[in-house]
Amino acid sequence: MAKVSIIMGSASDLPIMQQSIDVLKDFGIATEVKIISAHRAPDILADYAKNAVANGIKVIIAGAGGAAHLPGVTAAFTPLPVIGVPIKSHNSIDGWDSILSILQMPSGIPVATVALNGAKNAGILAAQIIAVADEKLMQKIVDFKEDLKQKVIKASEDLNKK
Repeated sequence: MAKVSIIMGSASDLPIMQQSIDVLKDFGIATEVKIISAHRAPDILADYAKNAVANGIKVIIAGAGGAAHLPGVTAAFTPLPVIGVPIKSHNSIDGWDSILSILQMPSGIPVATVALNGAKNAGILAAQIIAVADEKLMQKIVDFKEDLKQKVIKASEDLNKK
């Protein structure tokens, strides 16, 4: 059963959102991936978000470009944590429209927002949220962070060898 749902507004968002899929796969977290448009299919989105808990979802990652209402509308219909990924799309205003659409949520409807095209961090954050109640996954997160540290140490050592 999928624990993390990865939704996006259109198929053109998949190259960015693939980063979330890949990092969650690396952590061994089951995912489901769907294209759902907040503007072109709002009834489908509302139904999906309202039923996410019953369907075993623990976290929703929603990526969208342009007006980017997908994460916020999703958050309005579910009690689950929603992580928004602003995507710099072909019709984007340098990505700022997406960033602000996701970031500037009204009080009571939070959406965690990662950097522009930051789907990898969205996947990591989703894993960290789930790891709070999963000791084995928490150890994978600890190991991941240690690996990041070791890569920095090695890069510094390699730099000094030149």
